[in-house]
Amino acid sequence: MKTRILIVDDELSMREFLSILLEGEGYETVVAAHAEQALSLLDSGLFDLVISDVQMPGLDGIELLSRIKTVSPGTAVLMMTAYCAAEQAVEAMKLGAYDYISKPFKVEEIKVLIRNALEKCDLKRENSVLKETAQQRDSFCGIIGASPRMKEVFSLIQKVSLSNSSVMIQGESGTGKELVARAIHHCSSRGKKAFVAVNCGAIPEQLMESELFGHKRGSFTGAVADRAGLFEQAEGGTLFLDEIGELPLLMQTKLLRVLQEREFRRVGGAQVQKSNVRILTASNRDLQSQVKTGGFREDLYYRINVMQISMPPLRERIEDIPVLVEHFFRKYGDTRQTGEVITPGALKALMNYHYPGNIRELENIVERSLVMDASKIQECNLPKQVRTGFLPCPGRDALIPAEGMDLESFLSGLEKQYLVKALEMTGGAKKKAGELLGMSFRSFRYRLAKFGLDSGEGDRDE
Repeated sequence: MKTRILIVDDELSMREFLSILLEGEGYETVVAAHAEQALSLLDSGLFDLVISDVQMPGLDGIELLSRIKTVSPGTAVLMMTAYCAAEQAVEAMKLGAYDYISKPFKVEEIKVLIRNALEKCDLKRENSVLKETAQQRDSFCGIIGASPRMKEVFSLIQKVSLSNSSVMIQGESGTGKELVARAIHHCSSRGKKAFVAVNCGAIPEQLMESELFGHKRGSFTGAVADRAGLFEQAEGGTLFLDEIGELPLLMQTKLLRVLQEREFRRVGGAQVQKSNVRILTASNRDLQSQVKTGGFREDLYYRINVMQISMPPLRERIEDIPVLVEHFFRKYGDTRQTGEVITPGALKALMNYHYPGNIRELENIVERSLVMDASKIQECNLPKQVRTGFLPCPGRDALIPAEGMDLESFLSGLEKQYLVKALEMTGGAKKKAGELLGMSFRSFRYRLAKFGLDSGEGDRDE
């Protein structure tokens, strides 16, 4: 692809001269008679270099330079004028111009300046690419991780993306199951089509069929217009059914039929609609156990579980914690910060913590710490449970007082403590709090009611 140069000058003779000269050198040129036209051209396409006069009617060259550095910071700018004013040269250089040349100029002089400007622009672009590559070396399609477990996940994503087979993604809440689904979609041949995600546990049972398959006007109370369901919205692309274990048995039967026949009807509709959708599913439950107890259809289980990807909990990939902390710091902290972003003590505390909420909890911890101090993550700003490690960790010895204990009361108290803590961490958002604890929204509400914690007022289920 040829290097593109935009020439901006109110003198027709200068525009024509430079255009002929530069096209003879193998460049592609576009000309503009004034700054407003140049800005319009910059909006509609990319240029490697802009050569602009300083003195022009309307917006002058200095103002144009300032605008260019805003709308297209990667474009090099060379200024020229018939009036060699030192103050204009200094102002142009301060605003980011590569160089400044006075009219009349020698042909060889401007050729050299253009070559040097383009070489510098190429070097900056290469450095930017190298920096971006370095930043992404520990990630894949937005999923952060460099541990052996995560590299296995990345490899599986690439393999399953080559087919249209159904994939089940399993893992605890907060491990990034939706990110995996999005990565599979992005890497697949369906990547340019729609990706539609839905949490099956968040949809009321009576609205489930309409949500998935759509409905016709008048098919039920409140159906005031025809509505496309998620299958139609995802046509040609991917439909991600998160927490599929929450689907009622009747809906499991209807979903199985759609997967087998590749067709469906809207609620209240007679027309059969063909479906070309790839199904990805996720669950934090053991669906095989649900199959054995009759809570999940066996035939549907094997239909959606052609391929399986298991997301490891954060406690099993602690070597990824430093890169995750770095990522979240860049997201929530001072982006100008260089060097150390976390103190050794804070990193040690984070590495020793158990993370019942997995990556979602780590993100919450980092964001909370940076509210206190945006320049660095410090141990004193971490939540108490991280600093003290009070959360029980599987594998540790259980402690029983010599006088004995009431296990049922102890476990009930512990459960209540976790429910309250999850609500605190999510600002009262019950759906998110349930996800932190690996529960569906309905299960979480049930447990809140069990302990008298669900007032029913001001519910936030987002």
